[in-house]
Amino acid sequence: MKIPFSPPFINEEIVNEVMDTLNSGWITSGPKVQMLELLMAEYTQLPRCSCVNSWTSGAQLVLKWWGIKPGDEVIVPAYTYAATALVVLRAGAKPVMVDINDQMVMDVEQMKKAISSKTKAVIPVDFAGWPCDYEAIRQALEDESVQALFKKENHFQEQLGRPLIIADAAHSLGATYGKKPSGLQADISIYSLHAVKNVTTAEGGVIGLNLPSPFDNEEIYSWMKLNSLNGQTKDGYAKIQGSEWRYDIVCEGLKINMPDICAAIGLAQLRQYEKLMLPERKRVALRYLNAFQNYDWAELPPQMEKLKESSYHIFPLRIKGISEKERDNIIKKIINSGVSANVHFIPLPMLSIFREKGYMITDFPVSYSNYCREISLPIYPQLSNDQIDSVVSAVVSAVHSYVHEEIL
Repeated sequence: MKIPFSPPFINEEIVNEVMDTLNSGWITSGPKVQMLELLMAEYTQLPRCSCVNSWTSGAQLVLKWWGIKPGDEVIVPAYTYAATALVVLRAGAKPVMVDINDQMVMDVEQMKKAISSKTKAVIPVDFAGWPCDYEAIRQALEDESVQALFKKENHFQEQLGRPLIIADAAHSLGATYGKKPSGLQADISIYSLHAVKNVTTAEGGVIGLNLPSPFDNEEIYSWMKLNSLNGQTKDGYAKIQGSEWRYDIVCEGLKINMPDICAAIGLAQLRQYEKLMLPERKRVALRYLNAFQNYDWAELPPQMEKLKESSYHIFPLRIKGISEKERDNIIKKIINSGVSANVHFIPLPMLSIFREKGYMITDFPVSYSNYCREISLPIYPQLSNDQIDSVVSAVVSAVHSYVHEEIL
């Protein structure tokens, strides 16, 4: 039995929505994007959502809006995908890395120690769909000492008076915090709609705006739309709707708009997400939890607590007491049995681009400990219970081939 890692969820509703777009004669940014933005805002309960062509471009746009520049610092966890820090470098600023905690999200105490007069933003990462400790993050950033340290260098920074909280919510669409969508905990949440995410547009992202008063989220949404299309005052869809053809370019925008052909996939998936796709992901996760809790060597990921619930995007199983090399050998054996497995993620300081800038993995022991023991297992709606059991069997067999006897 061959079990892939993360195939897209495609059913008749999704095919029909895509065909409707193709048959409409309009496939770039248009009505489907607008509908997806409204549906995302409804689902996340955020005031406004703006579609872009990737999480990365969305983060670039947010940093541009916030005024991030050379000399600024943005705090990020050392344990995340490279894009979280690459967007900071691209803005000319410095990613200040901090370690994670045992739940594999940003350690708030380490974040506090990293705050300086140069800190302009913090990007907590909801790893595997598990929300960060947003209440503690917000309390830390709203502390009088941090506000006194914060250098306000433009109108928006004056309005907020503290570092911006940008949630890397690439994994956490559908996660909850205090029984509400977790995106409500940040100033801005950026979602990924990449092919392997819970909801996909093949490639895409969504900027979710949740800025407090006196910010006008509608006004900021308009800025995001303008700056995601080269700073052009009128898009092509407006023209074919009968608007005058003449347009202007009023700022140095980016070209990162989402096309309708992609939005159609996400639109059809999001309509089915709460009642079909997300419950099925939860079913898979709970079956894994139930199976692996019987093994002392298994360190299970957090999925539900009183305050938080995951979106069940990744199932990051950790094996106690093994080395990085042993973990790699275990994965090889799992794959040889016909089950796909992965690792999320190689910590940033271990990647050449960051290592060559002086970041050292020895400064982030919790990140390394989790990385070298982590194995990501398949989790998606289409997995049958028999397939889940086959995954468990393959993992158990592989682990028992390599782990030290004393931890069995």
